[in-house]
Amino acid sequence: MAAAGAPPAAERENTVTRPRILVVGAGFAGVECVRRLERRLTPNEADVTLVTPFSYQLYLPLLPQVASGVLTPQSIALSLRRSRKYRTRIIPGGAIGVDLKAKVCVIRTITDEIVDEPYDYIVLAPGSVTRTFDIPGLVDHAFGMKTLAEAAYIRDHVISQLDLADASPDPAERAARLQFVVVGGGYAGTETAACLQRLTHAAVKRYPRLDPRLIKWHLIDIAPKLMPELGEKLGRSAYEILTRRGIEISLKTSVAKAGPDEVTFTDGRVVPTHTLIWTAGVVASPLIATLGAETVKGRLAVTADMALPGHDGVFALGDAAAVPNLAKGEGEVCPPTAQHAMRQGRHVADNVIASLRGEPKQPYVHKDLGLVVDLGGKDAVSKPLGIELHGLPAQVVARGYHWSALRTNVAKTRVMTNWLLNAVAGDDFVRTGFQARKPAKLRDFEYTDAYLTPEEVQAHVAASRAAQ
Repeated sequence: MAAAGAPPAAERENTVTRPRILVVGAGFAGVECVRRLERRLTPNEADVTLVTPFSYQLYLPLLPQVASGVLTPQSIALSLRRSRKYRTRIIPGGAIGVDLKAKVCVIRTITDEIVDEPYDYIVLAPGSVTRTFDIPGLVDHAFGMKTLAEAAYIRDHVISQLDLADASPDPAERAARLQFVVVGGGYAGTETAACLQRLTHAAVKRYPRLDPRLIKWHLIDIAPKLMPELGEKLGRSAYEILTRRGIEISLKTSVAKAGPDEVTFTDGRVVPTHTLIWTAGVVASPLIATLGAETVKGRLAVTADMALPGHDGVFALGDAAAVPNLAKGEGEVCPPTAQHAMRQGRHVADNVIASLRGEPKQPYVHKDLGLVVDLGGKDAVSKPLGIELHGLPAQVVARGYHWSALRTNVAKTRVMTNWLLNAVAGDDFVRTGFQARKPAKLRDFEYTDAYLTPEEVQAHVAASRAAQ
């Protein structure tokens, strides 16, 4: 997807008369929406603009494999500027507020400049951010697993712990650096713990001074079961696979306090560690709170056609919207998964086009195709179309699903090549130097303090208009 150059003079004259469609977010939902708009709208029918800090679409489900070194970061970052035929204008920044009455989106660019972008139609797909709680020391000492930078950083950090433990003459420090804690028993946490445990298990063979028995992984979750969405049988299968590898799983447990070199669990245990990875769920982007509109558990309340009630030309979808799940029944909302986001993106594009052309909008309906969890190597649990699988068959389904869901042939080729190369040659356990001397933790990657309040948005837009 490429930003268009300056249009010819004849086109510039008509630009002000063309409807302006603004898409916020380049996740699964936003990118699918933009691609559909580009394909189904004529160049003179509307102007399409995309707001995103990074000009790539991140294939989030494979992030743990980047952290473990199975995949390179570039292989799951799908460039939006690869093709020259797309005409969408890309604004490199993040939306920090929306004034629904003035129809203006306030954007902070990657150079920290604040700009106002007017629109006629807006599609809100800002995604989600890591859900945190008021736990002492959490945001200061925990790592997240939500962005490409975090995954690359965590890989460097984990390998550095092995290096530092190997060089340390202090047995206590060595033991602390070789303990790792992952919080969150959902897909992200389970896959992260599974993939990184395999990384350390393979890497320690290159450290003859380290006792492999000192390496301990802890996976904790406040829920009573591991990945309850998979069902009793597959959840138990995943539990057994991880415990067989030596991962200590503690359920009905969370973090009471986090420090620079230890973590205190709610059951009273104190674990000496320099690695706390927090994956305990997500919440809608803080952008949603700037609208001053009704929400459902933090997600924007929308109708079945993904429109915001009472606001013409406003649509929301993906992780940030509570889209009714008509396939499941009354009162249900769609889960924040990639398969829903991709389909919602295409569907909302059709509804934007219908609104533009004065045609009726259609409700979104999709039945879940199933769930896949890649635990690394030959281990996986999957539930395609309700069929429960584990082991190698589940791994074939899991990787086949992820591979087919990648948007471009280039990405598919890179991922498949990475998988084959890792299977044959293994890992070199190289640190890239991404980790700076000053540690970067949860608060340093997601910039959740950059958003405005609804009142600040309205005041900013009013001041900007008065200055014109």
